[in-house]
Amino acid sequence: MMSRYEEMLAELREIVRKIEDGDTGLDESIALYERGSLLVKQCEDLLTTAELKLTELGRD
Repeated sequence: MMSRYEEMLAELREIVRKIEDGDTGLDESIALYERGSLLVKQCEDLLTTAELKLTELGRD
């Protein structure tokens, strides 16, 4: 079973593929870019949370 992080990365890869394929119109590309930006932020937040947890575990 994929984690939330892995699911978001898979969606980001699909977004990049669609934007780069040359068949995606401008409006759709903009929408995909906006969705991708949100996913990147969510991935960064998950990584920050994981890093904090690991740091706390290292202190115990």
